[in-house]
Amino acid sequence: MAGIAGVACSSNVLFREMGSHEASMAQYNGLRPVENMQMAPVGSKPSGSISSPAPKLRAIRAVVSQTVSAPKREKDPRKRVVVTGMGLVSVYGSDIDTFYNKLLEGESGISLIDRFDASSFSVRFAGQIRDFSSKGYIDGKNDRRLDDCWRYCLVAGKRALVDANLGSEILENMDRTRIGVLVGTGMGGLSAFSSGVESLVQKGYKKMSPFFIPYSITNMGSALLAIDTGLMGPNYSISTACATANYCLYSAANHIRRGEADIMVAGGTEAAVMPTGVGGFIACRALSQRNEDPEKASRPWDKSRDGFVMGEGSGVLIMESLEHAMKRGANIIAEYLGGAVNCDAHHMTDPRSDGLGVSTCIAKSLVDAGVSPEEVNYINAHATSTLAGDLAEVNAIKKVFKDTSEIKMNGTKSIIGHGLGAAGGLEAITTIKAITTGWLHPTINQDNIEPDVTIDTVPKVKKQHEVNVAISNSFGFGGHNSVVVLGPFTP
Repeated sequence: MAGIAGVACSSNVLFREMGSHEASMAQYNGLRPVENMQMAPVGSKPSGSISSPAPKLRAIRAVVSQTVSAPKREKDPRKRVVVTGMGLVSVYGSDIDTFYNKLLEGESGISLIDRFDASSFSVRFAGQIRDFSSKGYIDGKNDRRLDDCWRYCLVAGKRALVDANLGSEILENMDRTRIGVLVGTGMGGLSAFSSGVESLVQKGYKKMSPFFIPYSITNMGSALLAIDTGLMGPNYSISTACATANYCLYSAANHIRRGEADIMVAGGTEAAVMPTGVGGFIACRALSQRNEDPEKASRPWDKSRDGFVMGEGSGVLIMESLEHAMKRGANIIAEYLGGAVNCDAHHMTDPRSDGLGVSTCIAKSLVDAGVSPEEVNYINAHATSTLAGDLAEVNAIKKVFKDTSEIKMNGTKSIIGHGLGAAGGLEAITTIKAITTGWLHPTINQDNIEPDVTIDTVPKVKKQHEVNVAISNSFGFGGHNSVVVLGPFTP
């Protein structure tokens, strides 16, 4: 692991606090940088901020064991995890090939919101899904009741099962106690929750829907998918904001590695393009306000970026032990090599400017995958188009990968916006399509890239690139970091 500096590359690591950085270190207010910001006295709160200012960064030294073995990939077919199916709901519809072709064309999915009257909002655009159909996947009565978050989950999950040749007739003859579901969401059933609160305030508790609680709580996507398909294995949800889906993929793979499941249906879902969701992120001062030109609003690493663009949808993978996949003759699409999760332990919304949390997470994911930094040649970046986050991620990547000349890195959110809890699922599918097609989609709106971004970001036009090993990054409010490592399957 010679390419890793300043981060853990073995399991025998001790972190020690080394005091605080100089007081001149830039602080961030919301997601926008504030020059020469002074630390507020303890107990005081600045006006207009969603939390107290970010504390001074503590320099943390990673003390690494002197004995570092060469990376070794998993050989046991019971513990190797492969991807045998994929399903999604996106701004381009639910067909994966259409989705990826639109990405390759760099066709923006961002437009003005028309789901509700956003004329009084300071942000009036998003990656809104239109003409969504659940026909054939959800019965009409339930379809009318369900929050879109769960509708997207059910369609993406069932499409993934069919893609893996695990339709209902086949599942009936399998041991479904060995098949689990782990589909998370950052926000949950936000429309159901908002409608319930509105009924309570305007009409009283007796007029609240009996589905208010069940359709609001974040575990319901996994639960409903299991109820519809009879899958009785591990079943729960994870909610770590925008890192959610990667956390789910990582945890699902570990259920398989530990022998607790043969197959896991895993990913993320989100449907927050509605008044509460848009209004809430406006209040955080997190969103781009480029209302006059929505398609150019999401512009990762560009000097004129001014915040992220909301998106929505669902992305789900069928993850399976290699042994089980081979026994049933499954079509193996790609291999999940490893992953990692951790926390910045720094601030509710701002990333660590030194990138330590992210760089450590990347390094740990490579160790888990048995991959050296030199093997990685594609990064699907988190790249949300925020002033602080984009450069913090690049700084972290540079800490881990000392030579980035062979690496290509793109930002899917430049095209479809930020899917929040669904982002990691959609981007895992994007990464796998890059692996299987040999083509990387462009990062659009790259007009004036930051000088510190020296990695090839595939600006404006798709590129042909044979992916050896890929990583996909997802980070969330609260300092949650997650990385998954994917590669082509080799027997």
